[in-house]
Amino acid sequence: MSVQSVESDLQKSVAEARARLDAQVREVVAWHFDPQTGAPFWIEYAQGLGWDPRKEVQSYADLDKFPWFQDEWLRGGPVRRWVPRAYADQPVYVFETGGSTGIPKSRINISDFRTDYELFSRTLADDAFPRGADWLMLGPSGPRRLRLAVEHLCQHRGGICFCVDMDPRGWSLIKSRRAAARDARSTREHVVNQGLTLLRAHPNIQCMFTTPKLLEAICDASRWRTRGSRACSAAARSSPGSFTGSPGRNCWRARWRSCPRTAIPSWGWRATSRLTRLTGTR
Repeated sequence: MSVQSVESDLQKSVAEARARLDAQVREVVAWHFDPQTGAPFWIEYAQGLGWDPRKEVQSYADLDKFPWFQDEWLRGGPVRRWVPRAYADQPVYVFETGGSTGIPKSRINISDFRTDYELFSRTLADDAFPRGADWLMLGPSGPRRLRLAVEHLCQHRGGICFCVDMDPRGWSLIKSRRAAARDARSTREHVVNQGLTLLRAHPNIQCMFTTPKLLEAICDASRWRTRGSRACSAAARSSPGSFTGSPGRNCWRARWRSCPRTAIPSWGWRATSRLTRLTGTR
């Protein structure tokens, strides 16, 4: 294949991708600024622009015609101004930021967390995260969407999700006022103890969604406090994400197996020496 042919195919692919993107932009803008389907906020917003987004925005580049979005608009209510009229009869969830800079910023959610985590489920190997296995959700709950998302992930894979209540927003605000490291330690110990209690009481919990620090603390506690307890093994992998959508920044999934402390499989974490010690490998 000649260089000219490759360049021609590449240019064609780029043009087709740009056309699909522009078509999607037109569809999204038309839907959100239609008084029959759009959210009250955007319908009112369009009235103050002095031009009709449905007519003026015909491509991705045309999005530059909009002023910058002000995230301060997300603070406070009524949150129903963000609910599209097409979904007015649907159950609505509210997810919020930590609130450390003032009134928490809110966003509404209807079903996208289910869609996101069903897609995420396709990336999990069944040998590491068995279908039908129960899960332990040991991570941010409170105003976040993460608990609901992980619970749906577990159910989607045929399991039951056990959750430990953990609201980092409340604790972070308390800690910032007290400025005391012991608060962080006591909170971690409390959460870890609850997690260990569930792991010991429910043998079908084979998968876990948590933060790296809590996972390390659980592995250390289960190793040194109880001989022959469930040991951390296999398939712990990072999952980049954000508040807006994907599976949990700085969260890990770890499979658990019943095995003595001295028989932890060597195919555990090998990424760094700090993590390797959790599985007993060298």
